[in-house]
Formats: sequence, structure tokens, C-alpha cells
Amino acid sequence: MSDSASIELSLAASLEGLLFVAAAPVTPSQLAVALDLKVSEVEKGLEELESSLSTRGLRLQRHAGRIQITTAPELAEAVERFLGLEATSRLSRAALETLAIIAYQQPVTRPMIDSVRGVNSDGVIKSLLSKGLLQEVGRSEGPGRPILYGTTPQFLQHFGLNSLVELPPLNLQEQETKDVSLLKG
Repeated sequence: MSDSASIELSLAASLEGLLFVAAAPVTPSQLAVALDLKVSEVEKGLEELESSLSTRGLRLQRHAGRIQITTAPELAEAVERFLGLEATSRLSRAALETLAIIAYQQPVTRPMIDSVRGVNSDGVIKSLLSKGLLQEVGRSEGPGRPILYGTTPQFLQHFGLNSLVELPPLNLQEQETKDVSLLKG
């Protein structure tokens, strides 16, 4: 047996290898089955991997209970140049508004988005769906069973987030106070 065959990899290294070859984001339970471990052990290994990746060019990205390896958001410009990709297209104010509503309130229906924005959001939603920043996540139980929308892993990558918990806290009361003071000012 060669020296390299007798080396046993750490759990974090094993998880890194599996995530590297995964064609799509995977669940901790899928990793646990592949490694014949408990999910709790896999979660500990993922924490260790996440910590070790924090000083490298890769990151763990979590979304909707799934995990994948991505490049560090700080490398986006260099990666785009290296791959010859066009710079990431800018999002309109309407698109950013819509994304913010969905990110904080998901899953959400188009009528709910329209009521928050005060305008029809059909075109913006179609655009965000085509860019891969939104996805249909089901249907509401309400009248007409409208489509429910949520964000995608591409949304997280676009904004350099590892998971939705990294979104800044939403303080509506503070914002309403600012809006009122602007109107009085």
C-alpha cells in the first residue's frame, strides 16, 4: 500500500471533497449517509470546514437546508475577469426592492409583494426569475393558490452572503421614524 493510500482524511477534508464534487447543493443528511455518520457529526465537521475555509478562496454557502462550496465573494471581480464574463448586471431599484421584500418575508406571493411596493411587480419578478435570483417555492393555500416565491443560492452569491441569516436586521419601526422625519423636514 502506498503512503498516500494509508493517510486518513479528517472529517472536514472528507466533507470538502464531497461538496467539491456535488453537482448541486446537498443536505447534511446526504453527507451523513455518504460518510456513514450521524447528522450531528457532519454538522460539527461542517463548522470545522467553514472555519478553515474562512482564510481561503472558498466558502460554505447554506440555503434552504442545503450546503455547497462557492468561491469567496471577495474574488468575484477577479473570477469574472479570469473567466471572461461580463460584469454582473446592475439591478434596478424596483428589482432591489422586490428582492428585499422576498428575502425578508419569504415565502411570499406576488400580491403580497405588490401590496408592500404599492405597484404591480409582474415584470420585476419575471426578470429576477430569469436572472436566477428568485424561484417558485410552492403555492399559497389562499384564494387562487398564488405562487410563492423565495430566493435562490444565486441570490446569496450575488450579494456575497453565506446564508439568509447574514442579512442585516430589519427594523421597520426605525425606518418608519426616518421616513416621517424626512416628510416633516
